[in-house]
Amino acid sequence: PEFLAAAKGASQAKGAVVVQALRRADGDALVRVGFTATRKIGGAVVRNRAKRRLREAARAILPLHARPGFDYVFIARGGTAQRPWA
Repeated sequence: PEFLAAAKGASQAKGAVVVQALRRADGDALVRVGFTATRKIGGAVVRNRAKRRLREAARAILPLHARPGFDYVFIARGGTAQRPWA
């Protein structure tokens, strides 16, 4: 249900990833993050590789840019697993 709720928040597509963000109304400053990849981008191996890359990117970026009290969902798009890391 939290993934579906985040879809109602702000969304930004950049390259091979879509980021959805939703401010929670629970007063908790915790930042929550989720990752998803549909079968449209490939088989299980490709989806898992794409999610691993998204997790590592989030690990590097969120401490610098995440806002307290928000839920973020990173959605892999076609080519996420094959893009250059930079």
